[in-house]
Parts: sequence; structure tokens; C-alpha cells
Amino acid sequence: MNVATLPSPAFAPHAPAVLALLDDPQEWSAFSRANAQMPDQWESSVVIEGMHCAACSLTVEDALRQVPGVLSAHVSAASQRARVVWLASAVQPSRWMQAVQRAGYRAVPANDVFASERRRVAARQALWRWLVAGLCMMQVMMYAWPAYIAQPGDLTAEMEQLLRWASWVLTLPVILFSCGPFFKSALQDIVHVRISMDLPVALGMAITFAVSTAGTFDPQGLFGREVYFDSLTMFVFFLLTGRWLELRLRDRTAGALEALMNRLPDSVERQMADGSFVPVAVRRLQVGDLIRVQAGQAFAADGVVEQGHTLVDEALLSGESRALPRGVGARVVAGSHNLHATVLVRVQQVGEGTRFAQIVALMDSASTTKPQGALLADRLAKPFLLSVLVAAVLACAWWWVRDPGHALMVAVAVLVVTCPCALSLATPAAMLAAAGRLARAGLMVRRLPALEALATVDTVVFDKTGTLTREAMGLHAVHTRAGVSRDDALAMASAVAQHSLHPASRALVAAARQAQEAHRWTCAAAEEFAGQGVQGVVVCTGINPAGQGSLLRLGAAVFCQVSNPAPDQTGLQVHLSDTQGWLATFDLDEDLRTEAVAVVQALQTQGIAVHLLSGDRMASVAQVASRLGIAQAQGGCSPAEKLAYLQQLQRAGHTVAMVGDGLNDGPVLAGAHVSFAFGNAVPLAQARSDFVLLGGSLQQVVLAVQLARKAMQVVRQNLWWALLYNAACVPLAVLGWLPAWLAGLGMASSSLLVVLNALRLSRDTTTLTSVAQQGA
Repeated sequence: MNVATLPSPAFAPHAPAVLALLDDPQEWSAFSRANAQMPDQWESSVVIEGMHCAACSLTVEDALRQVPGVLSAHVSAASQRARVVWLASAVQPSRWMQAVQRAGYRAVPANDVFASERRRVAARQALWRWLVAGLCMMQVMMYAWPAYIAQPGDLTAEMEQLLRWASWVLTLPVILFSCGPFFKSALQDIVHVRISMDLPVALGMAITFAVSTAGTFDPQGLFGREVYFDSLTMFVFFLLTGRWLELRLRDRTAGALEALMNRLPDSVERQMADGSFVPVAVRRLQVGDLIRVQAGQAFAADGVVEQGHTLVDEALLSGESRALPRGVGARVVAGSHNLHATVLVRVQQVGEGTRFAQIVALMDSASTTKPQGALLADRLAKPFLLSVLVAAVLACAWWWVRDPGHALMVAVAVLVVTCPCALSLATPAAMLAAAGRLARAGLMVRRLPALEALATVDTVVFDKTGTLTREAMGLHAVHTRAGVSRDDALAMASAVAQHSLHPASRALVAAARQAQEAHRWTCAAAEEFAGQGVQGVVVCTGINPAGQGSLLRLGAAVFCQVSNPAPDQTGLQVHLSDTQGWLATFDLDEDLRTEAVAVVQALQTQGIAVHLLSGDRMASVAQVASRLGIAQAQGGCSPAEKLAYLQQLQRAGHTVAMVGDGLNDGPVLAGAHVSFAFGNAVPLAQARSDFVLLGGSLQQVVLAVQLARKAMQVVRQNLWWALLYNAACVPLAVLGWLPAWLAGLGMASSSLLVVLNALRLSRDTTTLTSVAQQGA
């Protein structure tokens, strides 16, 4: 059974038997990831359906955390997604999903193929409710208008009563159909003894309809002086207008994430032993398989093209909008699209090992994290809603002695106008819009709170090798010990370097392959030392079948325990030593990234101090710093020294961002206020970074800084608007000067304004253009 086969009713709860199908461990990988260090610990990504506000997200979190075996749960009201960490030995997915259902919501796997269909059904239902409310509102206003303009004696009592009855009949569809979601949510709140933003709204609707109904059935009674069907229908119409537009905007974000998550095909053609190609499920692919990818299809795994030449679209994965050529020997990544011709691809990575899976995990993590401002709003949501109910009761009691009917309408206005929807949306709406804009530019946000910290950054620290300089280095010269040939030294160094991802190691491997020396030696028992080098036992192929070999070290001079046996230069030097001492030194040339100068200048123009830290020799570091215009530079740094330098800046009161690449940057990336890692960095560096640069361009760092600052400006604008709106409207409602329909219009408009203001961030296009112009 596949997760995609779950039934697809709009919001009906799943039967326990259906959820039990997800307890099969073979299905967990479809919506969960196992912890590499703790195989018993799983992290699941699910969509929570039925949520409307921050109070709802807190309710779902509480329900999940109360389940034994659930270690943590984070729910985002803005993205309607949850990240649940649980122990397989203590709980099964069906149990914590049932806990969500008992709380009045529904959890479905994040990659459920019916999710988009359910969203379309929900959008159509919301549209129908809005249309019914709008049509009935117009008709009710027609019947209410004569009472507003009639002079004394113009309307007889019978005619006025007839108009009331007509308005009552037309209001019934609004109450029974258009208001259904509000009453359903409020009923769940009452049953579960909790409060959400729908409860005061539903109370306001029910009180208004009850008062108006009493006035219609008993014109001479306590509430017979006036009816409020026009105010009720207008209030519902305006509220549904805001909700429908919010739904459209939120679905745009959810749809973008699902478009990426569902980018892989369901099946792919795999070559069999007899040479034929047979369709197989993507999850059955294995490393080494040969697959055929037709034009228009997506690549199902990371691999290398073995036959054919085509153009590939990697826009969603790297931010690169141009079609990229891919021929024999070129790498292709899962999730990218084959645009031009049929190619044969040898699979190298499948499942969670693909770059595509890592990107999806990053996006999913960002969509469920909460900024500090949102956490504060969540904590204040329930106390604020309780104070709203108390304020409504007090306002009603104050006015009751003068006019009971008016007192109830004052209470309704207070309930509606003080609903903190705009306040709860202020921060997450802006942060998600900014994260989406960065994702389209090839910069993945792992933690939304990092955007808040990035907005206050005043210092950026860059690593040198592979960050400010190109990853691809060239071998300039080789110096060897007497009796050792250049080819042997290069072949031995290549055997050790294959066990490292450092750009210098990759350069040595590439040079050995070009000289056809890469396979003469093999390396076993290799071990990499962060920021220092690699060591391993090297054996010459075919000469020493017993497997006895020499222990070689490749890396910095200190690590290799050598002095400076070769002529010094400003470029990068990598040393090779054995048990007898120095064996060889390799001079490598490195080039600056084309955008590096413009990026440093752009950061300095914004008042940000730029520092350079590197493990390379000071001569090489000083040369790069001089070319870039960086005054603060330090070379020969170990990982511990880099971290100490960073901590010294932090103790001086600076907010520091670190941009690095490679294993030796892990500690300093973890210690910085904000950290960036390149998409091809080693997993440890990525795991400790807040942002991942998929496109490989430093321009994305400038984009992130500027967009983070704009995002915080939008957040402050949203918060001020929400606070000023409540400060202005609450006194008016308490004084009885704000009718219910105008309160509904104000509440809907305030929420909509917050979302539209945040949406400006997703269309921001100024930053990359300005950096590109500076680089030109």
C-alpha cells in the first residue's frame, strides 16, 4: 500500500483501519526520515487540515506532545504543516495521527497526492460560501434599505414585518451554509474546552442572528425594536472575502512546495539483463541501475549520463533559469527536467541520498519552523482571545441597562473587531514570503528564525577556499623528494585525496586523472582530520598483493610534520609525507569567484564589516584579501581558532554571519548567529547551517541580507498596523459606535492587508539586479 492510495474526502477523518496502514515500516520513508545517529528516531512531515489560526497550531502541538513516544512537534499555522519527531519503538504513526483527529483536525502525509485535490475542493467550497453570502447580502440590503430611508408613516407595521421575514429567510442560507466552518470550529472548541479565533466570531454570528430572529418573531418583545440581518450578512460576506483571499495566497505557497516534493515521476524505465527497458517504481531503483529518461520527463535519481545529449531544467533546484547542456559524463540530479532528447543515465544516488531529497528536507524544515515573533504571537493568542470574551461580556453588561438589543450588538462588535488574526499572521506571512523568494533564487532557508537574526547582522566572515575562490583549482607545480617521480607522487596523493571533499583534494584527483595516474595506487583506512588533512594506507596496485603499504599524510605542513621543503609562493600548497618525512609538495592555483569583489563591496556599502578566515597560509590569504578589499584577514587557522575568532567578535557585541564550505567549517558554522553553506558542501556543514546556497553564487548572500532586512520592515509594519487597528477600533466598539458589519469589514481588511503586505517580499527583484550591476 502506498501513501498515495489514502482516500481523499475533503476533511472527513480517516478511519483507524486506514491510518493503521501507515504503521508498515516500508511506508514510513514516503513521509518520514530516520535519524542517522538514532535509527529508532523518525521525523515525519505532515499537513494539518482544518486549522485557521495560531491557537489551532498550539492545540495540535499540545495533542501531539501528549502522545507517549512523540519527542517533539512543531506546527506552523501559516503553512499548515507539522514536523513530528517520534520513536518507532514507542509509538506508531497511526496513534499520533489519531490524536490530531481527536483534537478536531486531520493529519495527512506531506506528499499525499490527494492534498492538492483537497485544497481545490476546499477552495471551491469557500468560493461557493462566499458567493451565497454575497448574493444573500445584496438581497437583504434591498429589503433593509426602505427602513433606513422611510419617513415616519411611510411604512406600515405589516410591510415592515414582511421585510423582516424576507430578510430572515434570506439569512438562513448564510447561517446554515456560509457560516458552517465557523460554527463547526467553535463547536469543536466547546467540546474540547479550548478557544480559537473562530469561537468569538461564531458567537458574534449566533448572537446577531438570535437577536434578529427574536425581533422578527416577536416585534413587541425585548429585542423587537430593530433587526440586524443586513449587518450579519455584510459581516459574513466581508469575513469570507478575507478568508478566501488568504486561502488563495496560502495555497500558492503550499502548492509551490508540493510542486517540488511531487516533482519525481512515479516510475522510470530501467534496463534489464537482456537489454530491454521495463517500467519500475522509483523507490525500487538501486545504485548502478541504467535508466532511460525521455524528453519531458523528470530525472528520478542522481546519476551520470552514459548515452545521449540533452538540455536540462534545474530551476527549482538551483535557481538557474537557463536550460543547461548535459552530455556523456555529465551529472544530472533528481527532480530536474529533461527538455530535449532521450538519454541513458547510470544511477549514483537514490532516495534520501539524492540532492533533491536534501532540498525537500530543507524546504520542509523551513515551512514548520517558527520565528521568534510568531512564537510570541502564538503564546499571546489564547490569553488575548480570553480577554476578548471578557471584554465583550463587560461591554454588554455596561449597555444592558440602557438597551438590551444594542448591548448585544456592542458585544458582537467587540468579539469581531478584536479577533487577533492580523497579529498572528504578521510575522509568519512575511517570513514565508521571504523564504519563498530566496528559494526561487537558489537559496534554501533551513530555519525561519535565521531571517530575523540575519536582519541585524553587522559582520560577515568568509572562508576562503571554495567560498571566495573557485572550487576548481589547477595544479601549478610538483616538488618531490629525491628518488620519487612526479607521476608517482601525484598518483599517491590522488589515492589519499579521493577520501576528502576539500577543493584542493578534488584538484589533485582531477590532475591525476588527466595524467592517467589515478588508478595506480589505492588507499585504505583513510581518515580525515578537520581543517588539517587526510591520512591513509596507500598500496601500489598489482605490486603488493598482500596489502601492506605506506601510511601517507596529505594536507597542511603542520599536519604532515614537515617544514617548508619547497619554494614558497602566494598560492595554495598541499604537502604529502610518509613515515620517513616529506615526500612531495603540490602548488595549486586558485581563482576568485567572478562575483566575489561585487559581493564584498555590496556588503560593505550596507555597513557590514567583512572578515576573511582560512586554514591556508597567511601569504595566500593576504593576497586574496587585498584583491577583494578586505582589511580583516587571518590565515593558518584551525577549526578551534576560527571558532575562537568568531566568539571574540560576538563578545565585542557584533552579530556575525559565517559563509563557509567544507568539513573544517562545521564548528564555526554552528557557532555563528547566522550561517551559510554551499549546496555541494559536506553534510556536516549543511546540517549546521541556516541557509544553503544551491546556485553556488555569493550574490545570494547579499540577496538574503537585503531581503531579511526588508522582511523585518514588513513584520514591523504588520505588527504596528495590527496594534493600531485594535487600539483604534476597540474603544469605538465598546462605545457602540462601530456596527457589526463594519467590525467584520475591519477584521477581514486588517488580515488581508497583512498578507498582501507580506506578499510584496515574494516579488522582490531589486537585489540581484543591483549586485549584478556592481559586478559588471
